[in-house]
Formats: sequence, structure tokens, C-alpha cells
Amino acid sequence: MTGELRELVTGEDIPFFVDLEKCFGNYVVDADGNRFLDLFCQISSIPIGYNHPELIAAARRNDMVLNLANRTALGRHPPIGYVREVRDSLMSVAPKGLTNVTPMMCGSCANENVFKCVFIWYQKKHRGVDVSAEELEELNSSCMKNQAPGSPDLSILSFEGCFHGRTMGTLSATRSRAIHKLDVPAFQWPVAPFPKLKYPLDLHADENRHEEQRCLEVARSLIAEWNAKGSPVAGVIIEPVQGEGGDNHASPEFFRELRQLTKDVRNVKRRVGVQVLTGVFVLRVAY
Repeated sequence: MTGELRELVTGEDIPFFVDLEKCFGNYVVDADGNRFLDLFCQISSIPIGYNHPELIAAARRNDMVLNLANRTALGRHPPIGYVREVRDSLMSVAPKGLTNVTPMMCGSCANENVFKCVFIWYQKKHRGVDVSAEELEELNSSCMKNQAPGSPDLSILSFEGCFHGRTMGTLSATRSRAIHKLDVPAFQWPVAPFPKLKYPLDLHADENRHEEQRCLEVARSLIAEWNAKGSPVAGVIIEPVQGEGGDNHASPEFFRELRQLTKDVRNVKRRVGVQVLTGVFVLRVAY
């Protein structure tokens, strides 16, 4: 089957085909009937296991069939049950203080739109919302040429070892593996070190605290440096747990101090972090 697939689509990295009907729980079954304990979970997209009976039942409901068969433009013409679906699903597990949600197709899409929101916020903060007809014409004309002032030179600060996606903007912020980035043009954005903690934590408390402070100071200096050279840091993105970067963790105090840093440094949007592989972690306060 692999040979046949390669005649149609890229398939060099496929180790085996999956027999979805025979998969169950944490076990994946290949085309030859071999059963494996699946620690990969389809790149973490099946976190509660294969063929979960409640998901199968939900997929057979009429409202699910209608939504799958009729892909509506949610931003313009959502179906009549959309409010209930958002409230009962996403908002029922939303972190405390987060009262709004913008559904996206994937993690990369979510991060790309976070970047755009940050940049738009930054520009509105600086020029205001009311512009003259002449200014608007210059903005519209220049952005169509990928030039300032319509296309400003702004940046996003990310951290070493991070993975935020493979689309153009997120790839510029991704720092996990060269294979993702090789031969692809990228925005010239700053990168700070992510803490490398020593374990057991209780035996290395002082060393780890020093390491986290070092990383915070580098982040602070990078923001100042990039602001001074005309490519201001409009936002900071970080993972609560680095997955692809090597299962790297930082303390809650580190993230709180990073949030405080973005409050202290003028004009940086406190929109800190979306982790594509391990969930969502966002710090956001409007100025």
C-alpha cells in the first residue's frame, strides 16, 4: 500500500497503515493485524483513545452529521445550535478569566491568528483608531506592497526549543528542529533561552532559580534591544511545557515573572504562549 500511496501523495515517512476499525483504547492495529500500545496517539490528536464509545455515539448524532456535511462559514452564518455547542464544549473547560473563544482549524492557525491580533493591537495602540483619509490611503497602499507603514516591522519573541507550528509565521517562532525550518524563509525575530532545570527539583532549588532568572534577564534585554533597533517586540509566545523541544518545564514563578516582565516593558502585548502539542496557556491583559 505504501508504494501505491507514493504514486498519489507524499508518503516517505509512513511506517505502517492503521486499521481503524480494529483499534481500541490505547492500542493501535496495523493493516496486518499487529497490535501496538500507542504512546504517540496520532500526534496527540486522540488523547482519550481509539473508538471511544461516547465519541462514536456523538459522531452518529444527526447534528454532527449535518455539521460535517454542511461546513458553514462560522464567522458569517453559524448554524442555529452554534451558541449552545460553544458554551457546552469549549467554554465549559475554559480557564478562569477567559470568557471568549475564537475557534480555529489547528494549532498553527490559532497561533497565526494570535500573532495577527497582537500586531493589530500594537499598531492601533500607537497610531490610534481614528486616522485621516490620507493616512488610510497610505496604509492601504503600502501594505499591498509589503512595505511600511501598512506592513510594519514588528516581531514576536519566542524561546529556544519551542514548537509553535509549521506555517510561515509560526515557523519563524519555532526553534525545536532544523528539519522544520530548513530552506524556508523566515521573519527575523528574537529568541530567548528556555530554562534548563536540574532534577530532583528540591535538591537544585537555588541553581534552578538562578537559571530562570538568567533566562528572564535575557528576554528583558532582547525586548529592549529589538525595540531600540526599530523592530519592536509586540508579543511573547511560550509553551508551559516544551513537548517537541525535549519535555522541558519551568516553574510557575518563571511564568508569573515573565508576565510581569511584559507588564513592566512598555508596549509589549501580554499574550504569552500557545502550546500546539500540550494544550493552551495564555496570559493576556489589554492596556
